[in-house]
Amino acid sequence: VSRLRLSWAPERELSMPPPALLKRPDRLVLGPAAGQGRPDRLQCQGLKAVNKISLSSQPGEHVSFVSVFTTYSSDPAGAGKRSSDVVTVGKHFYSKEERSMAILNTFIRFIQVSMPRSDVIILTDPKSKLSINQGKASILPIEGNYSRGNLMLQRIKSYIAFLELKLEEVDCVNCARHFVFTDSDMAVVEDLGHIFTSYPNWHLALTFRNNKGQPLNSGFIAVRGARDGISKAIEFFNEVLKAYNLKYMKASRMLGDQLALAWVVKSYLSSAFGKFSRHETFTGEVNGASVLFLPCEVYNWTPPEGAGQFHGMPLDVKVQESV
Repeated sequence: VSRLRLSWAPERELSMPPPALLKRPDRLVLGPAAGQGRPDRLQCQGLKAVNKISLSSQPGEHVSFVSVFTTYSSDPAGAGKRSSDVVTVGKHFYSKEERSMAILNTFIRFIQVSMPRSDVIILTDPKSKLSINQGKASILPIEGNYSRGNLMLQRIKSYIAFLELKLEEVDCVNCARHFVFTDSDMAVVEDLGHIFTSYPNWHLALTFRNNKGQPLNSGFIAVRGARDGISKAIEFFNEVLKAYNLKYMKASRMLGDQLALAWVVKSYLSSAFGKFSRHETFTGEVNGASVLFLPCEVYNWTPPEGAGQFHGMPLDVKVQESV
């Protein structure tokens, strides 16, 4: 993490205060970023520079992060890489598969720092050769069609299959185990356990934005780990899957699930859409499920200038999209 406009760079004594004359900046840059190593930026590992990390999750509760991920070989025959298959970062060259794995590993590391008690579960194609060697991260193969054009549809199916497995186990565990389903290119920069404790009466949580075309973002969906929470989430995802199949199969491959998600919510709770411009957390009922609506500005923030031109992050952000 890099703080802007700081001319000091204590590499060992990270707890020392900044010079008195410097004004505390209001934006952050997550590294590695443009300018890494410059004397006017503090470079360190962790969250929000030297801010103390507070763990809000209750000892008797557990939060698992779940993401669908697979890689695609652009050169299966090994006949050599095309220039379009190579990604350049500074003076280094990577294949698209190597870049994808680097992003996945970054996603996992952010969670390990911000929520060290949490684990990460990667749902993937059983045919995939995916391998992860990072602490509490694990792979769970689930059958399906993970082709590029079908990935968002398959993601919904994989979520349903995963939750059905957890529904069978829910009475066998000694503590509540909640789930956060996310994209695999996100940065969790604060403990999200408070979602489950501060707002106790909901089954699943969605993130919204003031965007008429895509008002709900499918990249962050939380599910309460109780039996009724998992059951309601399965019913909800099945409705989204049905809407996707009936209405949005011709949509862009990264758009269909978000359109289906919005259609289901609007079918039962059209009044919610009038609240999206307020950027405030609220709850509503969707076909018998209590849904917590969280603002993307905090829980699924996307840099307005685009991930490739990232210049800083507001201090109240808890999850950033597109690391």
